[in-house]
Amino acid sequence: MLILSKNWLNKLNALVLLAGLLGTASAYSAPKTVLVLGDSLSAEYGLARGAGWVALMEQRLKEQKIDATIVNASVSGETTSGGRTRLPALLTKYHPSLVVIELGANDGLRGLPVAAAQANLRAMADAAQQADAKVLLVGMRMPPNYGRDYADKFFAMYGTLSKDIKAPLVPFMLEGVADKPQLFQADRLHPVAAAHPTILANIWPPLQKMIKTK
Repeated sequence: MLILSKNWLNKLNALVLLAGLLGTASAYSAPKTVLVLGDSLSAEYGLARGAGWVALMEQRLKEQKIDATIVNASVSGETTSGGRTRLPALLTKYHPSLVVIELGANDGLRGLPVAAAQANLRAMADAAQQADAKVLLVGMRMPPNYGRDYADKFFAMYGTLSKDIKAPLVPFMLEGVADKPQLFQADRLHPVAAAHPTILANIWPPLQKMIKTK
């Protein structure tokens, strides 16, 4: 039988502790991939390249020395149906640690059924989680001219889904922007570059927490 002295046992315990700390550090410093699946609000529609909230997020991650690769798979005009169709191939290609789902606005603007949009969002969240990726939902509101009932059901859709799939939610990405006409382009639908720091401020808190703990 091998008998270790107290001194050797102390050294061994110290080495085990050090290995554990190094392993934890490696887990936090390991490169991560963030996949943003959105529509024109995330695709820099009408903006100079690099002016949108996704590009600003990438800059902030670098400033905070968080090692992450950003894949902006957003497409102008995208619906939840389109995102659901495209997501499986994106998951296979990029193997993201975190998927930001910013979709639904175009469903709402077209007056599409809320139940269908919710089913598509759920399918995307399920696919991401099954691929071992965390999910961040980004919500949207419809203008009052779409009718109170439809607008309320549309907004509530995100909260319901967030609870069901146990994923963090940004309730309204245009909070602090939507009520300021001067922050929109001529089409009154797409924010100007000056609005995107506010959009990032709405999305950043849960995203930062998620990317640091993945």
